[in-house]
Amino acid sequence: MASIISENLKFFALFFKSRDVMIFNGLVALGTVGSQELFSVVAFNCPCSPERNYLYGLAAIGVPALVLFLIGIMLNNHTWNLVAECRKRAVKNCSIPATFLLFGSIAGRAAVAPVTWSVISLLRGEAYVCALSEFLNPVTFHAFPVDKGREEMARFPCKDTPTELLVYKEEVIRRLKYESQFLGWILIAVVASTIFLVKCMHHCCSPLSYHQESYWSQYRVAEKELFNRTAEVHAKVLAASNVKQFFGFVALDKEEKEMVSEYPVEEAQPTPQWNEITGLYLYRENKGFPLYSRLHKWAKKVIGNGTDAGGTEMALLAV
Repeated sequence: MASIISENLKFFALFFKSRDVMIFNGLVALGTVGSQELFSVVAFNCPCSPERNYLYGLAAIGVPALVLFLIGIMLNNHTWNLVAECRKRAVKNCSIPATFLLFGSIAGRAAVAPVTWSVISLLRGEAYVCALSEFLNPVTFHAFPVDKGREEMARFPCKDTPTELLVYKEEVIRRLKYESQFLGWILIAVVASTIFLVKCMHHCCSPLSYHQESYWSQYRVAEKELFNRTAEVHAKVLAASNVKQFFGFVALDKEEKEMVSEYPVEEAQPTPQWNEITGLYLYRENKGFPLYSRLHKWAKKVIGNGTDAGGTEMALLAV
């Protein structure tokens, strides 16, 4: 039984590692849905006033989406790789296709939360009803009082709708929610079609085989995980060495003592080495052999852009 459980855990670990972007995007979308529900219950309150309704409704959809988009950009590794590339190398080796792909990758990943927010807002319809109720034409409703205008129409989304107009409230809200949900489904269709076309173009234009590209993805994940884990140990061992040199001793627990004795560290890596492995990376081949990352390129002692006359340089980005 223990072996079966262990094998199942390994399977799920591999499943999540191989689909880390998909799982992360799904979690972001679910978190955004929860935030939208909480916002609708706690914070959304239509002002029920001409002109204010429109601004409030648009702000309720657009401002959180913009904030989520900016947060997504800040949390994307590509953003800071680009900053490091501009600061150190002025992106001199970055071609137009690679630059376009880079910005597309950053924007695409950052758009998951704001698109989800916008779609849920439109499907719920509350913000749309609030924003556009005042623009409905009273003439389109049967026997609507002729002396009523935008002031009264703007109060339909609220509880203080005039008593003589309550008979029209359900129809007004139903009509606006129809429009809102229609736009929401259109947005879903556009996003789904765009993702499908981008995936098709990516695999059609890539000179790598499907298996090699899958291997490259696994290599990036493994390299990042091992690098971060090793960097953490290296930093701790180096810090322990410096603390011991200052105080004459260092207070370590049993596991840390074993770690310090097993991984002796005398000095930190020089800045030029950090610069070599930092920044935007394009997939390259050198004399027929792939270079999967800046670290891989540095380890192979490849100078320059890493391509010979018969080499390959692709606009495929490494995270």
